[in-house]
Amino acid sequence: MITRDSVVEFLDTYLSVHEIHDGSWNGLQVEGNKSVHRILFAVDAGIETFECAVREKTDMVVVHHGHFWKKVNPSLRGWSKKRLSILLQHNISLYACHLPLDMHPEVGNNARLLSVVGAGMTGGFFEYDKETIGKKGRFGKSRTIDYVVKKLEKQLNTTCTVLPFGPSAIRTIGAISGGGGYGALEDALKHNLDCYITGDSVEIYHNARDAGIHVVFAGHHATETLGVKALAGVVKKQLKVQTLFIDIPTGL
Repeated sequence: MITRDSVVEFLDTYLSVHEIHDGSWNGLQVEGNKSVHRILFAVDAGIETFECAVREKTDMVVVHHGHFWKKVNPSLRGWSKKRLSILLQHNISLYACHLPLDMHPEVGNNARLLSVVGAGMTGGFFEYDKETIGKKGRFGKSRTIDYVVKKLEKQLNTTCTVLPFGPSAIRTIGAISGGGGYGALEDALKHNLDCYITGDSVEIYHNARDAGIHVVFAGHHATETLGVKALAGVVKKQLKVQTLFIDIPTGL
């Protein structure tokens, strides 16, 4: 058994949540049991996730997409009250880590995406909300776009949409989980990347084609399962507490 506050302190420190600008209220969003025996990790806050937390008899839920966002009305009414009432009735804590989990150098979604395809990390790229969130890397041995796509589809259990306009031999690659939007491609080009992996598809077909870069859209949800999975492993090892990852695919 471990205390809720010690879990929060570890996560706050390990993820540097209070040092990173973000639109999410990162950290402990709902306070539950003082004692923690089991923690559920998932991508999204939601009724499905919270009902699973109850069934699995967990004391805390750690998610990438939390409930409270700085530009969203925080009033607890309607669907919002219905969702959070599950946690409150069962005294379950909710912890959110958005950009801190995207950009973390070890368990971050972007670092893990590079690891999945076998590229060594060389630095960062693309600034979002005053933070450099993307990770770029390099292959020791050049790879093809088919190799990259097969690795992603197998490890993420996803179907990729591919704009195959880069070089036949890929050496440099970058990753931004979720969605980098239009600006991320421009930054990938500035960093001379041969291939750019992201989640959300955007209308950049002609830009990618004319610039000669591979773009792989692997799904917003799928690309953001890696961080919470890796974080669950770290918490289990470091804090000696039971952890459980659940996947509730959104198809997006």
